[in-house]
Amino acid sequence: ENKGRLCRALMTMHPLDKRFACLEISYLDPGENNAGKITVVSLFRPEKRNSVSTEMWREIGTAFHLVGSIGDNCRCVILRGAGKGFCGGIDMLDEHFLAGMDGDDDSIRRAIAFKPQILEMQDAFTAIERCQVPVVAAVHGCCIGAGMDMICCADVRVASASAVFSVREARVGLAADVGTLQRFPKLVGSGSIVRELCLTGRDFGAKVALELGFVSCLVEDDGDLMRAATNICLEICRNSPVAVACTKASLNYSRDHTVADGLEHVALMNSTALQSEDLAKAFMINSGAAADTQYQPLLAHSRL
Repeated sequence: ENKGRLCRALMTMHPLDKRFACLEISYLDPGENNAGKITVVSLFRPEKRNSVSTEMWREIGTAFHLVGSIGDNCRCVILRGAGKGFCGGIDMLDEHFLAGMDGDDDSIRRAIAFKPQILEMQDAFTAIERCQVPVVAAVHGCCIGAGMDMICCADVRVASASAVFSVREARVGLAADVGTLQRFPKLVGSGSIVRELCLTGRDFGAKVALELGFVSCLVEDDGDLMRAATNICLEICRNSPVAVACTKASLNYSRDHTVADGLEHVALMNSTALQSEDLAKAFMINSGAAADTQYQPLLAHSRL
């Protein structure tokens, strides 16, 4: 795949695309009256199986910090990998990852100096989770190590039959430290299989991922994967962007808090959100009274 080849009849390049070397960012216009736009973020190092370099790592954090928050009328994001697989893990040939561990200084001083890099790497992937709009990960081929970290941050995961997943870190001498060990158990809800997969570093296929509930849709052919992801995005995009944003925020908050805290949080959100014009518009759209009624896009975020 050459840069830009992803643009098909319904795809145009996103204005953010020029900012990135290791990502391709496109618009997918569904052509529906009220659906807004779907943004496609593609990991773009196909010659390296989309292994994550330090440059790509930074770009992922920046891209998901911006997508859906700049007034681009983005209602949903598809995260995919260009070429033959989703992501081959961390680029072990990128010496910048461990540069902070070099030197003859005292080990504790090196550790104190190195910790901020780990936190920065965590924050870059957490930006996927914090993205205001839902993120659907479309996985084909290898999804190893850092690839698992990424898709654990997505809201929805779909896969083709060729997908192979692995929490590979234990096999290469470290504990996964960018989110899989924290998120994966909460996504599949089975402590035994999670620990087995994480402690062994063993590969598992798309059918196992579906059985675990890690992915919600499985297609046989890689060529059908984008269609499956797009169909999910279209269903989401037909809903009020305010309702979708608040639903995602509540789901994320409630995962890490008690039921009582989650109820308080959603009550506070809805005390404002229920005053939105979207409530009346949703009723009109769903009743068929005004099928051409459109939701207003979310505003660009205010920034310093």
